[in-house]
Amino acid sequence: MTKIHRTPVRDKAKQISKQLKKEQPDYDYLLQLFRHIRQELNIKVKTGPPKKLPYVPTEEEISKYYQVVWKSKNMQHVVMMKTLLYTGVRVSELINIKISAIDLDRCQIKINKGKGSKDRIVPFPSIFKEILAMHMANMKQSNATYLFASSWKRPYSDRGVRKILAKYTKEAGIEHSISPHKLRHFLFTWMKRKGVDDALIQPYSGHVSRKSLEVYSKLSLDQCQEEYENQINDDFPI
Repeated sequence: MTKIHRTPVRDKAKQISKQLKKEQPDYDYLLQLFRHIRQELNIKVKTGPPKKLPYVPTEEEISKYYQVVWKSKNMQHVVMMKTLLYTGVRVSELINIKISAIDLDRCQIKINKGKGSKDRIVPFPSIFKEILAMHMANMKQSNATYLFASSWKRPYSDRGVRKILAKYTKEAGIEHSISPHKLRHFLFTWMKRKGVDDALIQPYSGHVSRKSLEVYSKLSLDQCQEEYENQINDDFPI
C-alpha cells in the first residue's frame, strides 16, 4: 500500500492563509469555502449512529401511574410526582428545592444552581397550589428545610427518588419504567404537541439555546406563565 505524504496541518493552514489574507474572508465565507472543498474532494462527513429518541410515556400511562401514586395515600409521594410532572425539573434539582424557594402567590418555584449552576424560575399550575401548601405546612411543622425529606429529616437522594418512582411503575403494571426524566420529557413533549412555542418552554426547561434565548429576550415571564397556565388547565392527564 502506497504511503500518503501529507503537509502538516499547521503548515497547510499557513499556505492557505497567505492566499486568502488579501480577500479578508469572514467566518461564513470560510465555512462555505471548506464545504465546497469537501465536495470537490468527495470527502464524506463522518456521522455517528442515529440517536435513539427517548421513550415518552403516553397520557394513558401517566394517568394510570398517577392513580396508583394517589391510592398509596402517601402525600409526600403524590406531591413529589406532581412537582416533577408539572415543572419538568431534574431529579437533582427536585431534591434541593427548599420550602423558602416556593412562591404560592405567583405559582412559581425558584431552582437554585440547577444544571450549569444557573438559577431559574419554574411554574406550577394554580390547581396544584392547595395540596402543595398543605405539604409545605406539614414539612414546616417538622422543622424541615427542604420540600422533600425522609423520616430522618434529611433531603432525599437522587437514587431514593428513582426507587420511589420505580416502585409505583411496577405497581401500575407499566412496561417502561417511569423515571424523573421521563416525566420531564412528557411535560415538554406535551407542551410542544399543544403548539407552545420553544421560546416559552426553554426558560422552564433549563436548556440553554442561543436561538431560543434571542427570541425569549423579547418576551416577559408573565407571558410565559399565562400560556403555561392556559395549557395545563386544558386537558393535562392529571
